[in-house]
Amino acid sequence: MADPIKLVLYVAGETPKSLAAIRNLEKICAEHLAGKYKVEVVDLKKSPQLAREHGIVAIPTLVKELPVPIRKIIGDLSDTPKVLVHLSVEGS
Repeated sequence: MADPIKLVLYVAGETPKSLAAIRNLEKICAEHLAGKYKVEVVDLKKSPQLAREHGIVAIPTLVKELPVPIRKIIGDLSDTPKVLVHLSVEGS
């Protein structure tokens, strides 16, 4: 089996947009990436220094760390086809 897709979702607390991004990401992963992904949610309210360290300029931001190339998607992830294209899993 190929290595899983490593995704990191950066949020700021439990804002409506952050919660929507988490929900949308869970749905996308369940429907299109079943068993092929690893997700980490990072709350920048708890660890604000990570925003600078990881180059996060807006939230929520989803980062696909593996496989390379690294991709960043900003927003609540409600546009599923766009997210899938950015994650390089279109047609999966």
